[in-house]
Amino acid sequence: MIQTEGLTKRYPRVTALNGLSMDIGPGVTGLVGANGAGKSTLIKILLGLSPATEGRASVLGLDVTTEGAAIRALVGYMPEHDCLPPDVSATEFVVHMARMSGLAPTAARERTADTLRHVGLYEERYRPMGGYSTGMKQRVKLAQALVHDPKLVLLDEPTNGLDPKGRDEMLGLVRRIHADFGISVLVTSHLLGELERTSDHIVVIDGGTLLRSSATQDFTQATASLAVEVADSDEHPDGTSALLDALTAAGLTAKADGHLLLVDIAGEDTYDAVRDAVAGLGLGLIRMERRRHRIAEIFAPSARESAPEPTAGAA
Repeated sequence: MIQTEGLTKRYPRVTALNGLSMDIGPGVTGLVGANGAGKSTLIKILLGLSPATEGRASVLGLDVTTEGAAIRALVGYMPEHDCLPPDVSATEFVVHMARMSGLAPTAARERTADTLRHVGLYEERYRPMGGYSTGMKQRVKLAQALVHDPKLVLLDEPTNGLDPKGRDEMLGLVRRIHADFGISVLVTSHLLGELERTSDHIVVIDGGTLLRSSATQDFTQATASLAVEVADSDEHPDGTSALLDALTAAGLTAKADGHLLLVDIAGEDTYDAVRDAVAGLGLGLIRMERRRHRIAEIFAPSARESAPEPTAGAA
């Protein structure tokens, strides 16, 4: 879907992208990086709206330097900034954008009605957008990106300014774009947890440089830790501490993490040792499961010191 090779964008005082090389395949791909990491700059280059200083990029097999108009005809774009005319209704605006994408008048109106219904704005579609909430405006921007049935949509920080409920609803819509309609998605965010919930593949950039690119499940692969939760007993009112002492005495390495114990797995015998220690103390075993990373943990300062070398991969 997207390929870049040595992509660089320099401004007089800053380098937004620095030799970025990556391949992005079909599905939902999350592009994560701190504010100023180069995410919006990359999207503008991919759309043919801003020239790269060095390197090459293609979208759907089309060169961004010479075929920008063809790319924009096949790709939907939801910008980060507020760009909606306040005195126009959602229906008028989305119909206009559909016509600009080449749809005939009747088809544009039909697609607009369907798309606004999909994003949850059908009842409000005739109101001027100046009276819309932030969440409603984000839905209009999403609708105009989808109205012409693109092969790929680029969503730049789609949850910006939304409250927790609005974020959840928007993330659900993002996931459905591919699940229901088969449209591939590149979605940017500075929040790792959002992309973990919606994306098949994660690309991390930092300072305009590729930090890591791999499947979401590879980021969250199981670690060599066993999470154990126990119920206290009359004899041991602090069951977690009692179990920690017992496991340490048995030669296992463990540490408390709130109400959980994290036990290093030394082998298959670790499971039996934990079970026997819990039973020996007369505690109730609530759960014992192999612990999985969250993406945010991988990129915490302590984890990044031992992070793997950057790799480019296909979704």
